[in-house]
Amino acid sequence: MAFIKLENVSVTFPIYSAGSRSLKNLVLSATTGGRIGKDKHNHITVHALDNVSMEISHGDRVGLIGHNGAGKTTLLRVLGGIYTPNQGVVTIEGKVTPMFDVSLGIDPEGTGYENIILRGLYLGLSRAEARRKTAEIAEFTELGEFLDLPVRTYSQGMQARLAFAMATSIKPDILLLDEGIGAGDAAFFLKANERLDRFAKEAGAVVLASHSEELIRKLCNKLILMEHGRISWVGELDAGFQFYSRSIAKQS
Repeated sequence: MAFIKLENVSVTFPIYSAGSRSLKNLVLSATTGGRIGKDKHNHITVHALDNVSMEISHGDRVGLIGHNGAGKTTLLRVLGGIYTPNQGVVTIEGKVTPMFDVSLGIDPEGTGYENIILRGLYLGLSRAEARRKTAEIAEFTELGEFLDLPVRTYSQGMQARLAFAMATSIKPDILLLDEGIGAGDAAFFLKANERLDRFAKEAGAVVLASHSEELIRKLCNKLILMEHGRISWVGELDAGFQFYSRSIAKQS
């Protein structure tokens, strides 16, 4: 069963280069992003996540909303194990599949087929299991003979096709999504969206960071609003978007 629990989690980034008055003024005058402060050594710091607590259970499809710099991506990276919190406890049960950087782990010198095997091993498959999935992944990419060539020879769209197909080749317990994920050209994007929709429905839990109300309503059943590295609202979609709209109106 998929389960996520964060208890008083904080992530702080020191800005060691903030020595000039102009840079300090730029940082301190920011109206978005995490809370600005100083550490015990008097360095400027950004509190990207500030004392965040939340629970996500099996079956939850959670949309993260908030302005740019509100902490959505930082939270995804904590859940994906990329960032280690400065304080607090993160408890995760189930295999996590992050899809906010689908190209992670791709070897540009390896062929498409070699990268399919490498990604399978990275995701915890045995070599035999990865080989069994190769044909299905190759067919989905529609890259044909290009899979025999080094990935460095691929266009950006071709790399996106390969990366997306590999990232969605294994059913996840917990799926982490960012709306910025790319999937190549327009025709393939439609195909990828259909697969992504099925992928999300099969996951034990989904966390999606997005600015799109339409996308969140399509994939999610709960909403978390983040502001300056903190969670300001948690609940069902309609009430959440109404709360978000009111908070935007107050700021304008």
